[in-house]
Amino acid sequence: MTNATARGALDELRFLRSLVVRPRSIGAIAPSSPALARKIAEQIDPRTEGMVIELGPGTGVVTDALIARGITEDRLIAIESDPDMAQLVRERFPKLRVVEGDAYDLERSLIGHACEGLAGAVSGLPLLNQPVARRYALIASALAHLVPGAPFIQFSYGWTPPVPAGKDFTVEHAGFVLANLPPARVWVYRSM
Repeated sequence: MTNATARGALDELRFLRSLVVRPRSIGAIAPSSPALARKIAEQIDPRTEGMVIELGPGTGVVTDALIARGITEDRLIAIESDPDMAQLVRERFPKLRVVEGDAYDLERSLIGHACEGLAGAVSGLPLLNQPVARRYALIASALAHLVPGAPFIQFSYGWTPPVPAGKDFTVEHAGFVLANLPPARVWVYRSM
């Protein structure tokens, strides 16, 4: 068994453990695939100055893709509510700032971190498990921390965006990734 195969198998086990222990905080039956992670990371321009925030990094698949895209670890802040997943991400990415906190309470979770003028935000949170008002509040809160035009990227398994466009922000479909279990859609939100 190769190191990558062993890591993938261990990640699956960690993911399943979190799914059993904290079912409302996990919205999938498997970690995001590398193909989905790449599609998410493609939406961030690494030339845009500022930090990038990752909400719910899980096993770090999207984190890996962001780094491969050119976002250095020291430009990333991850907010993870699961202590085991937070520890895993800390071990894998020692220069990454990991905040154990509630991504739905960004103001509190980001205390002490310079998080104005963010270059982007990516979310692996299971938004469809939350009431619409809570989803909307999360996206609006994250967009308030981003530089004008910077993206908030969310994936989901639904046919429509987890939060429709409104008076405060737009949403566009950035892609459908079949190479994920289950297949997923990538949505990009931007403030108006």
